Amino acid sequence: MLPWVKLDETVMPGGGPLKLMQRGSEFSIMSGTTELMNSRLSGSEEQLATISAQRLGGRSESRVLIGGLGMGFTLRAALASFGEGAEIVVAELVPEVIAWAWGPLAGIHGTSLDDKRVTLYEGDVGAAIEAGSPFDAILLDVDNGPDGLSRPANDRLYSAKGLAAAKAALTAGGHLAVWSSAPDAQFTRRLTQTGMAVEELSVRARSPGRGARHVIWFASKS
Repeated sequence: MLPWVKLDETVMPGGGPLKLMQRGSEFSIMSGTTELMNSRLSGSEEQLATISAQRLGGRSESRVLIGGLGMGFTLRAALASFGEGAEIVVAELVPEVIAWAWGPLAGIHGTSLDDKRVTLYEGDVGAAIEAGSPFDAILLDVDNGPDGLSRPANDRLYSAKGLAAAKAALTAGGHLAVWSSAPDAQFTRRLTQTGMAVEELSVRARSPGRGARHVIWFASKS
């Protein structure tokens, strides 16, 4: 078996080390010893966008915020699922992750960052949420679940205050979607307490319908 090779390493602002690893044609982004994403496992991250677009129905000019660029799985699925009039803002805190998208991961990202519908926001997704412009959908995939695994400050995104801010940033009929590698009953209760209509979906890590089960919460604002 081919060994893993470290291509680059950085430190997340306010968090721990972040590494880009490669083994043959396979890539991995890791926080310490925890794998945050793998180029072979994109199914559930893609469904974060595709199901979101389905739930917005016929909105041809949807405004979407994606929290976390990563390997671009959610972004590419959003570009394929939302209309030509959509506006997609991608918030990425770590400059090196953006540099990887133009460098060693360029073959994975393709031309997605060049799409005219995409705006890249280099900064905290929490700040993008609180900036005041309403979104039809906010898609969060910045940790392995609703806790600040990679960066303690991310906890505020999933707190009652953070969820209230996300709700306030949504248009009527819009929704917040949160990706997780596993269920979290406490987060489900906290999300329900926002007064939004909450649905918890089990989705597969790999397409089509294979691999481990991950979770996506959809919280819709009336």
